[in-house]
Amino acid sequence: MAILELTKDNFEDVVTKNDMVIVDFWAPWCGPCRQFAPTFEAAAEKHPDVVFAKVNTDQEKELAAHFMIRSIPNLMLFREQVVVFAQPGALPPAGLESVLVQAKALDMDKIRSDIAERDAQLADAKQAT
Repeated sequence: MAILELTKDNFEDVVTKNDMVIVDFWAPWCGPCRQFAPTFEAAAEKHPDVVFAKVNTDQEKELAAHFMIRSIPNLMLFREQVVVFAQPGALPPAGLESVLVQAKALDMDKIRSDIAERDAQLADAKQAT
């Protein structure tokens, strides 16, 4: 499967229209980013049910700023539009595989319930102050 290039113009569309999207924030000058690229590409071939995408942080400064990307490479995994994994640094093949397998196994109804509960607690705490 081809790896998509994400921009501020297509980012939201890709994330909202796909069940699972893993994004590699990278830059052409970044040595660790270039070293991680083959691992990312191999995982894309192995997981055709996942959208693999890259954001060139040199060209897409607004996206990098929005997601507070401070170091690259930086991976972010969206499952049903929820960020379920975000971590700077290149992962070894087994580490990336583990992240993907675990993300596929998540109970998204439970995660949405937990998020709603947390948001309600934060709203209550804000009203109390």
